[in-house]
Amino acid sequence: MSAVIPRKLFQPLAIAAALGFLYFTVAVKLGNDWWHDENYSHGLLIPLVIGFIIWQERERFREVNSRAATWLGAVGVGAAMFALWAGTAGAELYVQRMSLVLMLASVAVYFWAPKVLRLIGVPLLLLFFSIPIPQIIFNRIAFPLQLFASRCAVGAMSFFSIPVLRQGNVIELMPLGASEPKKLAVVEACSGIRSLMTLVTLALIYAYFTRPGAKPGADRRTRIHSALRSVILVAAAVPIAILTNAARVSGTGVLAHYYGTRVADGFFHSFSGWVIYIVAAALLFATGWTIDRVARIGAGEKDAPYRMKKIPMNAAGQVNPANPA
Repeated sequence: MSAVIPRKLFQPLAIAAALGFLYFTVAVKLGNDWWHDENYSHGLLIPLVIGFIIWQERERFREVNSRAATWLGAVGVGAAMFALWAGTAGAELYVQRMSLVLMLASVAVYFWAPKVLRLIGVPLLLLFFSIPIPQIIFNRIAFPLQLFASRCAVGAMSFFSIPVLRQGNVIELMPLGASEPKKLAVVEACSGIRSLMTLVTLALIYAYFTRPGAKPGADRRTRIHSALRSVILVAAAVPIAILTNAARVSGTGVLAHYYGTRVADGFFHSFSGWVIYIVAAALLFATGWTIDRVARIGAGEKDAPYRMKKIPMNAAGQVNPANPA
């Protein structure tokens, strides 16, 4: 017995050591980005969430009895190794980090089966969403969000009859009591991309831990509902994050007219960011509650004829055989 346990432990420890050797530099740089880049600071919690999910699903890992797809896993491992080499040779961090995601999925398929991806799909997605995207793509997303937020701010200020001029993502207004116009710039930090990435990650975590089909014996209808619910929640996080950030920028613009541009800096700016994110999270939770409520109402209406149906009884309280309904 003492010889069996080390043998069972040797294989995962050897694999972990090999992966640690290959991706040590990649992991250190990724952790450094999580620590210093506020757009991805939520990544610091992702390893803890992933570890908790895997620990919670440990019993289901033992139930995976399918034959391991060694050839498919080997192809994935080879592709991940090539991506790591290409990313290192081309000094492209994103490719190196994506090779880590592919490597983890391929190793799981190699030693278990493709079915294991159902158990590690959410952890892999969480790791994927926590990887900083290339700066050129980041700018292509952030700048349109800056323009959208500035347009919303100008629209809100025009609604309150506040004279305002917009040039790109720069808003020019005349605060009350000021002798000269002031400018407010909707910078990258105010584009909403930070709250967008964090809220999408939160939506994925929320959808996973509150999914209706979490129990192993869930029927097909429940699993389909659970999958659709997760997709809707993750998709809803995008407009919620964008619109709440636009509301924050609009409110800042209106307040800047009455109280000066100082409201766009310092404590109020940071405090309003936290408030808006709490509002966005509340809207996300409300969306999940609405989906569950609609599903329960729909199931209740479908089952209503069976629940309301009366079974004929005789005087003795037994089912009437002449009319058993």
